[in-house]
Amino acid sequence: MAFAKVYPMYVQKAERKNRTKAEVDQIICWLTGYSQAGLEQHIALQHDFATFFAQAPAMNPNCSLIKGVVCGVRVEEVADPLMRNIRYLDKLIDELAKGKAMAKILRQ
Repeated sequence: MAFAKVYPMYVQKAERKNRTKAEVDQIICWLTGYSQAGLEQHIALQHDFATFFAQAPAMNPNCSLIKGVVCGVRVEEVADPLMRNIRYLDKLIDELAKGKAMAKILRQ
């Protein structure tokens, strides 16, 4: 699945809860190490999730602190690295939409 097709859904979910696209971008960049320009390039090139995460400059070392359930699945128990990264991102966007403070979302 193309990351660029899911990205607008992340933004819509956040905006429905009075959060911003900039906050979504900040979360994605924090998790993956992409710059804003790098993120926009992957969206423009319609890369799939596998390519998006494979080319990520550096997954944030604090991503292992992301815990919880997304779609009935505990993120820290997902064995496949790609699916775990996708679930990490889903969990962070869920936390944003639930009104959690950015400092807590970014595990600071």
